[in-house]
Amino acid sequence: MSFLVFVIFILAAAVTVYTAMKLSRFADVISEKTAMGGMLVGTILLGGATSLPEITTSFSAVVIGNIDIAIGNMLGSNLFNLLILAGFDLFFRRRQLYHLVGKNHIYSAILGLFLMLMVTLALVLKIDYTIIGIGVDSLLILIVYIVGMIVISKMPSPQENEDATKADEQEEPEEKKSISIKKAVIGFIIAAVVIMIVGSVLSVTGDRIAVITGLGSSFVGSILIAATTSLPEAVSVFAAFRLKNPNLAVGSILGSNMFNMVIIAVSDAVYQGGAILTDVSGSNLYTAIGISILSAILIWALIRNCSMSLWSYSIPSIITVIGYFVVSYFIFMG
Repeated sequence: MSFLVFVIFILAAAVTVYTAMKLSRFADVISEKTAMGGMLVGTILLGGATSLPEITTSFSAVVIGNIDIAIGNMLGSNLFNLLILAGFDLFFRRRQLYHLVGKNHIYSAILGLFLMLMVTLALVLKIDYTIIGIGVDSLLILIVYIVGMIVISKMPSPQENEDATKADEQEEPEEKKSISIKKAVIGFIIAAVVIMIVGSVLSVTGDRIAVITGLGSSFVGSILIAATTSLPEAVSVFAAFRLKNPNLAVGSILGSNMFNMVIIAVSDAVYQGGAILTDVSGSNLYTAIGISILSAILIWALIRNCSMSLWSYSIPSIITVIGYFVVSYFIFMG
């Protein structure tokens, strides 16, 4: 029976990877053939869709009474998303991708950092006070997210880097040309629904794995399930880079990390034991602090001037990769 749980978990992860590849392809077509553009499609459309596994996983975890998997999955996914971006940035380092994306991504990165600082503060203060069944801290995070996204949507879009523009203007592959807008939208919706369903499977099997292995819900939620539910982001980012659409890649990670903040409020609304952030394990605080630090490093990478060497360019991503494993160690020890 234990073996079957691991098999189902692996199969669900495989389905997630395949569906995410389709999701990224359809999102790229939408960004190329509409006026939305890579930044907008990546931050809102692809970022929200690739966060669907986190939503269903956290929702399911609360229903089965495991809030550490619910919050640990959300925080761990944000942490893993930053590792994804840093890893692929190092892989494509000769192209210096952070210098190719539009500077309006900085707005999203700053909002994401501010939201994570709010989560960190909530985990420290542990204010057990609810409004309409939702913790006041979760409600404030949700309000700031909504207001922040409205403000960002009204921000002027700076002129994109010429190299990025040239990359985007390269001849479209025949496969992309053959996909109509209607087909891309329908395909995107179907892929998003499949990913949402698979997220529930990952949650239930992940809960069983936590019991079988004895690793603990916080560690399993923050590392194992978080990494698995972040597979859509990983595949989407790699596909976007391969499609020469860095704005879609960076936008999907930043959008996903911000959208994951909404998951706190959703989980809190389902949780009946009070404010959810007051009852989770203290090891989640390590994750929140780590994400805050690595988010600040990402902002630094985005606002820097062009680097003179590949080594100096790669420093933020190298720090991020090392930081991920340091935070993972603290979560495990916690």
